[in-house]
Amino acid sequence: MPADASDTNRPDPEALLAAANRAGRGRLKVFLGMAPGVGKTYEMLRAARRRKADGQDVLIGLIETHGRRETESLLRGMDVLPRKPIDHRGHVMMEFDLDAALVRKPALLLVDEFAHSNAPGSRHPKRWQDVEELLAAGIDVWTTLNVQHLESLVDVVQRITGVRQRETVPDSVLSRADAIEVIDITPDELRERLGEGKVYVPETARLASENFFKVENLTALRELALRRAAQTVDDQLVAAMREKGVEGPWAAGERILVLVGGDAMAASLVRAGRRLSDMMMDAPWTVTHVERLDHPVTGPAATERLRDALKLAEQLGGSTVVLSGADIVATVMAYARRNNVTQIVIGKSADSRWRELLGRSLAAALLREARGAAIHVVTEATHEPVVEPPKRRSAAGWTAYLLAAGCVAAATAVAWGLDVAFDRVDLGMIFLAAVLAAGVLRGLRPALAAATVAFLVYNYMFLEPRHSFAIGAPTDFLTLIVFWAVALAAGGLAGRVRDQGRDAQRRASAVSALLAASRTFSAAAGREAAAKALAEQTAAAVGAKAVVLLPTGGELQTTAGAPTLDELDAAPMAAARWAWEKGEAAGFGTGTLPQTRWTFWPLEGVRSRAGVAGIEAGAMAPGSEDERLLLALLEQGAVALERAELATEAVETETLRRADRFRSALLNSISHDLRTPLSTVLGASTTLLDFGKGMTTAVRDDLLISIREEAERLNRYVGNLLDMTRLEGGALRLRTDWTDVRDVLGAAADRVSRRLATRTLTRDFPVELSLVRADSSLLEQAVVNILENAIAYSPPATRIEMAAYEDRANVVISIEDEGRGIPTAELEQVFEKFRRMEEPTDRSQGAGLGLSISKGFIDAMGGRIAAASPIYDGRGTRILISLPKAVATPHHLL
Repeated sequence: MPADASDTNRPDPEALLAAANRAGRGRLKVFLGMAPGVGKTYEMLRAARRRKADGQDVLIGLIETHGRRETESLLRGMDVLPRKPIDHRGHVMMEFDLDAALVRKPALLLVDEFAHSNAPGSRHPKRWQDVEELLAAGIDVWTTLNVQHLESLVDVVQRITGVRQRETVPDSVLSRADAIEVIDITPDELRERLGEGKVYVPETARLASENFFKVENLTALRELALRRAAQTVDDQLVAAMREKGVEGPWAAGERILVLVGGDAMAASLVRAGRRLSDMMMDAPWTVTHVERLDHPVTGPAATERLRDALKLAEQLGGSTVVLSGADIVATVMAYARRNNVTQIVIGKSADSRWRELLGRSLAAALLREARGAAIHVVTEATHEPVVEPPKRRSAAGWTAYLLAAGCVAAATAVAWGLDVAFDRVDLGMIFLAAVLAAGVLRGLRPALAAATVAFLVYNYMFLEPRHSFAIGAPTDFLTLIVFWAVALAAGGLAGRVRDQGRDAQRRASAVSALLAASRTFSAAAGREAAAKALAEQTAAAVGAKAVVLLPTGGELQTTAGAPTLDELDAAPMAAARWAWEKGEAAGFGTGTLPQTRWTFWPLEGVRSRAGVAGIEAGAMAPGSEDERLLLALLEQGAVALERAELATEAVETETLRRADRFRSALLNSISHDLRTPLSTVLGASTTLLDFGKGMTTAVRDDLLISIREEAERLNRYVGNLLDMTRLEGGALRLRTDWTDVRDVLGAAADRVSRRLATRTLTRDFPVELSLVRADSSLLEQAVVNILENAIAYSPPATRIEMAAYEDRANVVISIEDEGRGIPTAELEQVFEKFRRMEEPTDRSQGAGLGLSISKGFIDAMGGRIAAASPIYDGRGTRILISLPKAVATPHHLL
């Protein structure tokens, strides 16, 4: 949508917000060089030693000396953070210790080689990401960087040196730096240092001198470093001016603004702006168009030329912006001052002499208002008029003028009646009301036409001499001229207000459509849902068929369509593939496959291309409000699709992470919980075989009991593993039937009776209890697991209580023990897999799966399970199982 321009000197809200976000962050200083060996690390250490001498807390986080004695000497007496060893495939790599730096939190931290890739297993894959975390923690950081490691310059550096850099830093990270210090020496000096062995060892230095360190390579890299530093400083200047609300221009660096319209000079002005940028050392340049609410661009040819000009600017490396305002000069100058524009390029067509003499020429107006900015006027290369296609006035247009004529006719009838009935009636007000009505109902031009007709009718019928256009008295002439002027002004204002109101309504409708689309996209649960929502929203916005294609298995597939999903023919699919592969619009109205009856746009997300969207041809005019609304919808849709993909990836990643945790915990548990009972069984059985004949009966029975207990323990453990595997794999099958919970609790108590030892298990069951739909075997196993857990964590000679009761909607099972209880902070985690208390009172404590399995079984049956602790005197745990009834019991029957 068009941007609004304002002439106020207030600070930019976005700049103030950015400044607020920087509050509390550390400051980043980058020592930038053209190549290795220029002395970045050396100069950084010298400056750090000066800071330390001034009493500042300076810490060396990581410095790569590369064996240079001068650099190593500067480390003496400095606090150096020990490096962190990271093992990768049998090799120990010494890396920067981020956690230790965060704990130490010095005032200033030095971290060398900003673009370095960290060893696998580090928290962040790149060192610049470590620095970002340090800055967020409020630590000032100094670092070093060679210009060839900037992401945007990778291809440029490869063409210069023949070497492609693998370690890169995003340009946005460098742009956020608070200070940049360029460490600069001449190429000859660097090659001299290279020959003296101060950069690389002799053999490496010789090869480098013949390849990367050629004079011409170093000269080009030096220019890149200086340019990039200057660009960053210029961006910082603009940000500071916006934050303080300072009007420009400040000619610290050149910025170019090219003003274009829908005339034939649009493309020529864009090229002129590109040439001017080249002459000013690749200065940043922007192409803008000002939308006037009272004079919009009309005609398909003008709209097409404007759209092509903006597209050409983007292809040539410029940025584009569409401004909105009633006054072109004021709007342009407000934008120029706010963005520190120093050069303005405009076109000058063959204005009439009268416009130039009256000062209404755009060039003349800009020259009067441009203070501190240079104006470049580009004249037409030819005076041949642009041939526009003949315009055919629509029926709606004729209707507007007929309505205006009808208003004047009605006013004439009213005025005639009043003139007959009364003397000395001011009839001019009647005609002014008709002009205002025409302006309010039909806009500016019908209002002006109504004013002219009303002027003529008023003169002909009601001013002496009547029924003649002659004017009888000088005062009548003055009255008539004033009436005409007032009618024109009133009609013009009324029409302009109406046009502006309609424009505001149209924009409000567009904003509402974008808001509704945003809500719909936010509610989309996956890629297919987001694609369907995008197709429906775009079809509704432009009133034509829409289709969305997403990549599946490396090929584009038609995923969603509105109002119906139709398969595309070969020609539309070819255009869609072109848009997908090239990232450009294709099909009808473009330069690629224009004979296709569809237009396709790539859906560019934040990270990558998400898919392609297509609209049936002829649905909207190029460059129209509908097209801008469509492009805004497509941008939102692309982000929604990407977000859906990220959500899917996050779910998959979380699933893999949980599976990995489960696998690791399972292996750790198996290594202990299987080995322990097996060792006991093996030891006891071996003892019986070797010394059984000489043993007493009591000793032999004790060994046999140990074998039985450990075998039962091993059986329970394997059963738990099988149950958990069924739960994790979704293979659990319920066999529900009407179940009496008391029978299940009795069977569970019998199964654990041998393990109670000196503990007492009490039962508290009502005489009558409602039946519930449940799987009795799974419910029994869940209760057994809870009872075994209570036995494992209860001291000897204590009581375990098992009860059952019911409320209106549920049958509730309660199992209490007198153990030490569960810490309140761990109650929510007690049902997690492999969750065990550290100090069991029973040697047969399990693997920490019992309660997790119980929860899985109860959840599968539609019930709920919860834990409460402590329950009395700071001890004890209560596990509650709630099973829903098929029919709620009335209160009076409980």
